Amino acid sequence: MKIVSWNVNGIRAIVKKDFEQSIAKINPDILCLQETKAQRSEIEKVLQPFLEQYDLLVNEAEKKGYSGTAILTKPKPLHVSYGINNAEFDKEGRVICAEYANYFLVTIYAPNAGQGLKRLDFKHQWDLAFKAYIKELDEKKPVIICGDLNVAHQAIDLKNDKSNYNKTA
Repeated sequence: MKIVSWNVNGIRAIVKKDFEQSIAKINPDILCLQETKAQRSEIEKVLQPFLEQYDLLVNEAEKKGYSGTAILTKPKPLHVSYGINNAEFDKEGRVICAEYANYFLVTIYAPNAGQGLKRLDFKHQWDLAFKAYIKELDEKKPVIICGDLNVAHQAIDLKNDKSNYNKTA
């Protein structure tokens, strides 16, 4: 089983990044995308070349052009859920959970604390709710979590480690 996770920072941007060729070469069984920043129709348009081979799962944010997650999956999930069962958090389209026979696959685009830490409390509350959600799933079967947690444990976790040093996430 090959699972790939990619923060696309806008689904439209991947067209310019040889996305189609890269995915064809990697040939994942499951592809998780974060920060899609688009509505379902736009995501379907960009991912059209893959829709014969994969099922598409989309969790879009209520606010257009903001956050969002998607999964392309060859194996059919037994069940799919969107969000973490919290109305305040779920309107941002940050989580998709696909249940398979032996595991749950959760793709996540976690909120960041924002400029000046404006959303630090929101992020903290979200992290607690997400942890509880994962714990509940884990009591049933193993959980694979992939995505962008908006944390950087080491410099290698950052695209531009020097310019992002000491910045909030």
